[in-house]
Amino acid sequence: MIYAFFALIAGFVIDLIIGDPHGFPHIVRLMGAMISGLEKPLYPLKNKRNGGTALVIIMCAAWLCVPAALLFFAYKLSPWLYFALETLLLWQLTATKSLRVESDKVYKSLAAKDIEQARKWLSWIVGRDVTKLDEAGITRAAVETVAENASDAVVAPLFYTIFGGAALGYFYKAVNTMDSMIGYKNEKYIDFGRCAAKLDDVLNFIPSRFTALLMITVSGGKGLKVWRRDRFKHPSPNSAQPESACAGALGIQIGKYEPIGDATRPIEPQDIRRAHKLLYKTAFLMLIAALIARGGVLLVAL
Repeated sequence: MIYAFFALIAGFVIDLIIGDPHGFPHIVRLMGAMISGLEKPLYPLKNKRNGGTALVIIMCAAWLCVPAALLFFAYKLSPWLYFALETLLLWQLTATKSLRVESDKVYKSLAAKDIEQARKWLSWIVGRDVTKLDEAGITRAAVETVAENASDAVVAPLFYTIFGGAALGYFYKAVNTMDSMIGYKNEKYIDFGRCAAKLDDVLNFIPSRFTALLMITVSGGKGLKVWRRDRFKHPSPNSAQPESACAGALGIQIGKYEPIGDATRPIEPQDIRRAHKLLYKTAFLMLIAALIARGGVLLVAL
């Protein structure tokens, strides 16, 4: 547990320094390839819901058991090997820097008044039609993505490592990746992706709310009023939790489905970078919370 404690710090720091280098193998890409591979034989099944459920069971079992087994045998060989492997897994589990870098491309294009390029970069990080968005719409979408992924890509993975280390973190990540690929309410995936979407809602229920509370804390309570009022203004039970806290903290109005926040001033591209600052403060506070929780478990164990 001592090695796991320091591996959490090391993995977090490595992510902040190098993020997700282009061309470097990433475990989430392996998850995506596995989902696509399983979809080919399971989607043609007559009962789409059963096929999707089978995909979820296989993915969850694989991404919980394999990391756990690798870490177990690594520790048997050497505690330092365990530390190195846990660090590597935790580095690829969070995405603080890559979230900032990818959304900052949108900001830089807007700052250069290149709307078409901004739409292109935005399309890489959101799952919606961006072709008709103007500058304000692009900015809102980017801020919403930073806020929502502060939970999905940073807080939630760290939250689950508290209770089960990298293995449980990858269990969560597998579910979240499945939701992003097949958890859509369209004609193709309404039944096949139902299990993945529902499980993702369950696993993100607490982390999304905890993310909102962290954002409110680091913003000095600025987002509290808006969060209380607007935290359910989204078809998803979780997405508006961090979005409303972020909107309140920045003093802007966002929202794809319903207005979230108060339009105290016009939204501007610089709000993307303000969201980045909120993201990093939230990430650091979550790291502290995770270390305190792990430290408490360690003291009990000793």
